[in-house]
Amino acid sequence: MNSAEPPRSRILIADDNPTNVELLEAYLADLPCEIAVAVDGLDTMQKVATFRPDLVLLDVMMPKLSGFEVCKKIKQNPETRRIMVLMVTALNEPGDVERAVAVGCDDFLSKPIHKVELLKRVENMLKLRHISDELERLRRYIDQMEESTGPPAKPTEPP
Repeated sequence: MNSAEPPRSRILIADDNPTNVELLEAYLADLPCEIAVAVDGLDTMQKVATFRPDLVLLDVMMPKLSGFEVCKKIKQNPETRRIMVLMVTALNEPGDVERAVAVGCDDFLSKPIHKVELLKRVENMLKLRHISDELERLRRYIDQMEESTGPPAKPTEPP
């Protein structure tokens, strides 16, 4: 892979309505990403564990576990908390947005979905995720270098 080429992203669409899933898949079709689909809250948690998405487009009103519950579980787990979560829902009351933020969602998009708005938010969230991953990789590299060479020497004062 060319270093200038962005990594291929993984997006999980979590929605129990097949029409919504088809629409989101059609809107995302031109993005360089892999897409998986989950049909309820429990399926979403299983796909998060196996598919390891960079971004979850998460419907709030789903069977088995609500989107709020799923988001909270994703964000509380150290293994998955860096996954970006975009709540996509017909709910649009201020309390819904506050609840979504309280459980850790990264962004909130109300239905009906506008293609340009969705694509821009997805692109920005994926960029942010990849920058965050790169920063984490660099932090680990610096930690390893410090462990192998000892802490950096303190600068000496000029005489």
